[in-house]
Amino acid sequence: MGKTLVEKIWDAHVVKSDVGFPDILYIDTHFIHEVTSPQAFDGLRKRGLPLFRPKQTIATADHNVPTLHQDQPIKEELSRLQVDMLTRNCAEYGIELYGLGHPFQGIVHVIGPELGITLPGATIVCGDSHTSTHGAFGCIAFGIGTSQVEQVMATQCLLQQRPKTMKIEVNGHLGAGVTSKDIILYIISKISAAGGTGYFIEYAGSTIQALSMEARMTICNMSIEMGARGGLIAPDETTFDYVKGREFAPKGEQWDLALSKWKSLYSDEDAVFDQVLTFDATDIEPMITYGTNPGMGMGITQHIPSSSSQALSEQPSFEKALNYMGIEADAPLLGKEIDYVFIGSCTNSRIEDLRQVAEFVYGKTKSPNVIAWIVPGSKQVEQQAIAEGLDKVFEAAGFQLREPGCSACLGMNEDKIPADKYCVSTSNRNFEGRQGPNSRTFLASPLTAAAAAITGKITDVRALMVENAYV
Repeated sequence: MGKTLVEKIWDAHVVKSDVGFPDILYIDTHFIHEVTSPQAFDGLRKRGLPLFRPKQTIATADHNVPTLHQDQPIKEELSRLQVDMLTRNCAEYGIELYGLGHPFQGIVHVIGPELGITLPGATIVCGDSHTSTHGAFGCIAFGIGTSQVEQVMATQCLLQQRPKTMKIEVNGHLGAGVTSKDIILYIISKISAAGGTGYFIEYAGSTIQALSMEARMTICNMSIEMGARGGLIAPDETTFDYVKGREFAPKGEQWDLALSKWKSLYSDEDAVFDQVLTFDATDIEPMITYGTNPGMGMGITQHIPSSSSQALSEQPSFEKALNYMGIEADAPLLGKEIDYVFIGSCTNSRIEDLRQVAEFVYGKTKSPNVIAWIVPGSKQVEQQAIAEGLDKVFEAAGFQLREPGCSACLGMNEDKIPADKYCVSTSNRNFEGRQGPNSRTFLASPLTAAAAAITGKITDVRALMVENAYV
């Protein structure tokens, strides 16, 4: 019997496997940041342990960093303490750190791929839920807890139960205004925020194969939002072309050897998945969430579901979510006035996202009632955007291009959405208070977010595209 891609990579990294026990899984690359690493470093100190393989650990500051005036001291005391502690810990243990001011600094799941650190066939972990982003390259990549961060630091291995496997196929051509963010929001809305629990998901099908690497990263990034352990896409020529020539990618003979190995990374035709789901791309329209988890999503032209459409056990939480959001069942979201737009996060802050938004807003001006932030995912993205003149386009349209960081994805830095304000966000989570205490979040694609900024309300971007002959 053939193997799935997950099984191939997993088996190649198992150090020891015994019946009735978790596998000991070798980890190729360990990313760390300022939030989940301090306790792990303290654990090493208390045990008197060295960092086992410092060259396989890469650090950056992203969650707590401000996105304005990064050349100045961080104002928030806790944020400053965590960033300073990361600097000290990396210096003590000999870890490469891309901190503030470094040309490679940025969100951990943005810098790994753009630097060529993320490579097909690898096992990658980080103390961050959205490590699944790296799976776009054909990796087993997943988030871990603080105690596991320490475990990897000490041994370069993890105790892990072998996951179940799921294949999600999406076939067909996407309609105008529909992006990879809409694909993943659509899938989650169909299978729920818990539908992938216990699985590693392989995304396949003609729609997925036609996506760019940056679009694939958006898909894999949100695998965790359906409860999955991780998500991945088999590497192909699109993958290889993206990786080749990047800063830390293999070169010369090493590239040829690596490429030969990477071309074997696919699920065999007779591989058996624990579950297979299939979707038609033509059924997907621009998506938006209405509730307080990413599974509470709908097409932009649809109406919010009724409470009676939910399972009886889920009705109280459904009604609580609508009450928190200040919206009503059976009502549309089109035309709903909003206050903020946030384009950024490890889901949608890459240069392709910024180019898409700049092309759409060129010659337009945002609504005076909306504050619009565009936060690049890394210094390299920021510098490329400036080199291409995207900053001028954003400025003319009234959008503020800020400096790299996790920003308003989560209320852990200075970029918070005020209480009771509505934000259309390209991030990955819309939990209560996620973007700031009592803030209200609608998740959407960069195009849908940009359309909301221009009109000041939730808008079907396709109407503006037709009106302006954009398509």
